[in-house]
Amino acid sequence: MASASTCHFVTLGMFIIDEFDYLDEHGNKSGKVLEPQIGGGGTYAALGARIWLPPNRIGMIVDRGGDFPPEIQASLAAFGEDMWLFRDDPQRVTTRAVNIYRGDNRGAANLHFICSPSRARSIISEALAVPSWKPVTIYEPIPDRCVPEELPALREIMPHVDILSPNSDEALSLLSMPQPPSKASIEEACMRFLELGVGPDGKGHVIIRSGSLGAYVASRARSGRWIDAFWTDAHSEKVVDVTGAGNSFLGGLSAGLSLAEGDVFEVLTSNFMRTAVFYAAVSASFTIEQLTQMKERKSGTGDDPYRRLKDLKARHAAP
Repeated sequence: MASASTCHFVTLGMFIIDEFDYLDEHGNKSGKVLEPQIGGGGTYAALGARIWLPPNRIGMIVDRGGDFPPEIQASLAAFGEDMWLFRDDPQRVTTRAVNIYRGDNRGAANLHFICSPSRARSIISEALAVPSWKPVTIYEPIPDRCVPEELPALREIMPHVDILSPNSDEALSLLSMPQPPSKASIEEACMRFLELGVGPDGKGHVIIRSGSLGAYVASRARSGRWIDAFWTDAHSEKVVDVTGAGNSFLGGLSAGLSLAEGDVFEVLTSNFMRTAVFYAAVSASFTIEQLTQMKERKSGTGDDPYRRLKDLKARHAAP
């Protein structure tokens, strides 16, 4: 893996091998077969950043068991060998997850972590203990801990989180707000998090990822703004599988912070953050139109991320 001095984005999320079981509407095997694929929230985040950044600027630890398939190894290498730090244990098996589908539904500058608030507290403490390292912290709460009982623990770490990014369901659940999400309720949730204090001196950002509604980004310094999802309801046929879209979004966000130019802390202003969210939305757009992450950028869709970036920015241009 690239050295800490050259990495821009490191994720502490998991790598897993995804296996698939396809059932018909009656719960019987459908006959559809898909070979095991690379997966995990950390992997999707790393590949979301990889759309924009070279592999030597991205880092992720992969726990590799004695059963690690050669084809999975080759797939990871295709994205760039510098991205991966393998932690080998030949006495154990690699973590796997079975995805069951019924019918058709389915030392870096930036530090991304997906976990409970208590685990986040430990990660932040370790980061703070490293002299002269002040990464931008991007916290993605783990879904099963996004319940009202976890809000006090979340409040404890929020002053150390530069970017807090739950999805819309998670945000409303944490704040005991009624479901389903609407733009109005998402905006209210964002303001509530900001009132509680996000980032040092309350200068952090909240980005609530909201599926087809887009993403809402705000800080105390500037009013919130909606950034559209790249694929709208008019292009529903493009949405194949939303698995990992939120993780990929945050990897793209990190890349966008780098590509928006300048020191990363200077670009954490509302205008630049909004620019970075465009990169995030484009990364997610590539993820949701493919069933797996086995394909390289462009080759899987025949499109260029910079063309999509230009189109998405044009939608938000002032008339």
